[in-house]
Amino acid sequence: MSEAKLNLFSFSGKIRTLHLTWFAFFLSFMVWFNHAPLLAAIQETFSLSKQEVKALLIVNVALTIPARIIIGMLVDKYGPRLIFSGLLFISSIICFFFAMADSYQMLLATRFALGFVGAGFVIGIRMIGEWFPARQVGVAEGIYGGWGNFGSAASAMLLPSLALMYGGENGWRYAIATTGAVALLYSFVYFKLARNTPKGSTYFKPKKTGAMEVTSKGDFFFYLLMNIPMYAALAVLAWKLGPANLNIIGAVPTDSIYLGLLALYVYQTSQVWRINKHVFSEEVAEIHRYKFKQVAILDLAYFVTFGSELAVVSMLPLFFKDTFDLSLVQAGLLASGFAFMNLVARPFGGLFSDKFGRKKMLSILITGLAVGYLILGQITSGWPVFLAVIATMACSFFVQAGEGAVFAIVPLVKRRMTGQVAGMAGAYGNVGAVTFLTVFSFVSPQVFFMVIAGAALVALIAVQFLDEPKGHTAEVMEDGTV
Repeated sequence: MSEAKLNLFSFSGKIRTLHLTWFAFFLSFMVWFNHAPLLAAIQETFSLSKQEVKALLIVNVALTIPARIIIGMLVDKYGPRLIFSGLLFISSIICFFFAMADSYQMLLATRFALGFVGAGFVIGIRMIGEWFPARQVGVAEGIYGGWGNFGSAASAMLLPSLALMYGGENGWRYAIATTGAVALLYSFVYFKLARNTPKGSTYFKPKKTGAMEVTSKGDFFFYLLMNIPMYAALAVLAWKLGPANLNIIGAVPTDSIYLGLLALYVYQTSQVWRINKHVFSEEVAEIHRYKFKQVAILDLAYFVTFGSELAVVSMLPLFFKDTFDLSLVQAGLLASGFAFMNLVARPFGGLFSDKFGRKKMLSILITGLAVGYLILGQITSGWPVFLAVIATMACSFFVQAGEGAVFAIVPLVKRRMTGQVAGMAGAYGNVGAVTFLTVFSFVSPQVFFMVIAGAALVALIAVQFLDEPKGHTAEVMEDGTV
């Protein structure tokens, strides 16, 4: 598939690691979105209102934002083999509790906890980065992300039929528990078969843990600034659940969440200072330096790519239904094309980055994304349905190829911090989803698409300040060897 001819039918060496890891990510996404296709049955079992169903959808993505940051730190310190196995194991247990829930409060609590499994994506980014050289890492990360991301679509296709096969009013419970059982079994398989690095390679770890390392005074303040939107997104989620919106939680708990987020930001700032205070008193050696602007630009790029994907996938079926007066089944099938593009678009985004230049391809793909959303903003009931579907699929290609292009660069920023860089970029994807869905709650679908296009133009300008990765990174071993 790439110029280095990856043999995807092999099951040895780095290809085996790729297959083991994308399937782990696939299962994590299946568990993360296993409730979505069964919401009608869940709603009937618990007699939920529309507001209570919306709350389940919101809490499912809330914990993923901090989880991706935390998992990024853990994977850099302990290695992807242990952390991915542990994530699948723990999330399978939470999944069983969700399947056995006997009250709405238990549904809400376990769904909130399952947001943690959405951080699984970060782990594989570091694993694939360890096993593949720079000339192949883009396409390998694209295959990992694209095929793994398909887990949400697989849930949508398989779980309703599985629930019917089990039958009865508890069929949905058994279907959800089945995904947990598969994840539980695979956690042991992954731990047994996966390895952090090829034989003879060194797994480089950050010198300190608790926050990302930066290498200049300016980058210290830039890092603090870039942390703010993640806390703001969580505050928006609390507002959505609070008395001013869905009224699922009261005024006192909502205010407590706001204060808690402020306290967490202050605490994280203290950790950033603890890890990086040396930059104010001494020069960082050249070999250890990197530019934090690289991380910030990739954050913005993932904000508009993955962030818009999550938001559009959430609203597209209803958009097709209302615009073209279709049935829910017809609208769902037409809208599923957006997610299906993951299978090919992400790998090709990585492949093109490997072959034609990473900065150039990211610029081209974000431009295509902006144009695609501008076109979607023009869709009305007067359009032929097939033309609207073609426009949606074309836009989706640029969105998901852009995601592949972002993560073709992430492993080349600073090797020993790849998990943290991936975690922050991944968290910004969720921040984008929260931002765009919040906008959508106030405006028409057409304006919603235009807002995404505008955000993409801002990201495109930012990408022009990206430094083209050199294709290699340098680290110093404990004995001083470079």
